[in-house]
Amino acid sequence: MSTTVAAGTRGHRAVVTDAGAPLPVDPPEAGPIAILPSAAELHADAVREAGGTVGDLGDDTRGIVWLDARDPDGLETALGRAPAVGWVQLPFAGVDAFAHLIEQHGDRVLFTSAKGAYAEPVAEHALALTLATLRVLQKRARATSWATEPEGVSLYGRNVLVVGAGGIALEYIRLVAPFEVAVTVVRRSSEAVPGADRTVTTDELDDVLPDADVVVVAAAMTTGTAKLFDARRLSLMKPSARLVNIARGGLVDTDALVTALRDGTIAAAALDVTDPEPLPDGHPLWDEPGAIITPHQADTPDMVAPLLAERVRANTAAFLTGSGSGFVGVVDPVAGY
Repeated sequence: MSTTVAAGTRGHRAVVTDAGAPLPVDPPEAGPIAILPSAAELHADAVREAGGTVGDLGDDTRGIVWLDARDPDGLETALGRAPAVGWVQLPFAGVDAFAHLIEQHGDRVLFTSAKGAYAEPVAEHALALTLATLRVLQKRARATSWATEPEGVSLYGRNVLVVGAGGIALEYIRLVAPFEVAVTVVRRSSEAVPGADRTVTTDELDDVLPDADVVVVAAAMTTGTAKLFDARRLSLMKPSARLVNIARGGLVDTDALVTALRDGTIAAAALDVTDPEPLPDGHPLWDEPGAIITPHQADTPDMVAPLLAERVRANTAAFLTGSGSGFVGVVDPVAGY
């Protein structure tokens, strides 16, 4: 699957994923689209701007735009009430909450996600967390007296390891380029990633971890990537290394991370996602001096609403052709993202 970056609308750089790749199912039949669980005018306008028809859920519904990532059961109910649906647009890049539905209906329903659509705000947040950990802001923000010991390092010239090669990873690589960093990307395939100095496959992760000053986790959450960063992998990192996770909390073994920070196995971790999530009050990560935690807000609703609307517009236009061409963010039922 390929990813490209092109000029977007409203001043944004639109990340187009899987453009031109074959669909995992037959092209869906065009027809009325239901926006659920409750219609948002912004997304309804996007459907209409593309030439589509917004309607209530029923026997004639052919497409669903699902806006609530926290309610997979609601989507399951909707699919049961509308057996003719052939296309479902999901609201987030991560589709792990809908994995059972994709497995159950993926042989006849085309699922598209928002992968790549939110690349700009999430990559921006990843850069902010990167700089924060290097400049030890996790300690400075908690300080109540003037520090006398100099501490912190520059991002310039560092080795940055990015795990994942989707839209967020591509945008992050673009953002760090002015810092003259050496970027290594770890992905499923060995296909070179634009802007990266080196691209390696996932079975080489252990080989490249020891050289990284910053490790950015931007991979999809699947059964194969659960706790990708466990105690063993964390032990392979430099004691001065920083770990940044803006993907899914389950990619990192939380208990192992707490231990690694306490023991000085790594210098710091910046997390916008955690496992469990929300991170409970009183969890040791909150008090860990080496940790920065933001409450899964790399992309806020105000940031993503227009970006998702643009994805809805583009995929509605593709849906209406009936040919299957032009869909972006297509979910691979086998890969799980």
